[in-house]
Amino acid sequence: MGALRGLYRWIRNPSVSIPVGVLLVGGFVFGVLFWGGFNWGVELSNQEAFCVSCHEMQTPYEEMQSSIHYANRSGIRATCADCHVPREWLPKMKRKIEATAELWHKAMGKIDTPEKYEQHRLALAQRVWDRMKADDSLACRNCHVNVFDMGAMQKPAAAAGHQAARSAGMTCIECHKGIAHRLPVTETGTHDTAGAPPSPSDTDDPYDF
Repeated sequence: MGALRGLYRWIRNPSVSIPVGVLLVGGFVFGVLFWGGFNWGVELSNQEAFCVSCHEMQTPYEEMQSSIHYANRSGIRATCADCHVPREWLPKMKRKIEATAELWHKAMGKIDTPEKYEQHRLALAQRVWDRMKADDSLACRNCHVNVFDMGAMQKPAAAAGHQAARSAGMTCIECHKGIAHRLPVTETGTHDTAGAPPSPSDTDDPYDF
């Protein structure tokens, strides 16, 4: 009982037996290690190898590999995180927290076959489109900066489309759905961007204005 009382007293007031300086240094070291480990884990989860480690992601990954964002004349390759994870810290953490819900769907096998994936393709795509529209296609603009102000460098159709979109208050994703993944097939046919102003084909090199 004496030992338990001693442990209880130490838990309530550890500085009695441990110098305050030691506690401060120990707390600082622990904080650095924890923060470093936390950020390392976050960055690890942004790696493409991590993203495609779930077999459910093989379908969208194979589609992306055949897109212009994977292979183009510039040699610049977009990764999963470039489009799906914000770069800014707070939005990144918000997205990571939201993504934890996907663990439940994986455990339930919601899209664990290509057939199931196709059944949910439209809902999955719409969720991403809505998210990108809400933040004004921030992921697109992280790489494709000032497209509205580069008319002289763009093909006439691209320049006209961008200016029409700007005038209408539109954002990138409203015209450029299907740029990296196959568009969903709906009851009325393949989902399209009806109502969007003219824009370059999504098979064009995005760096060939």
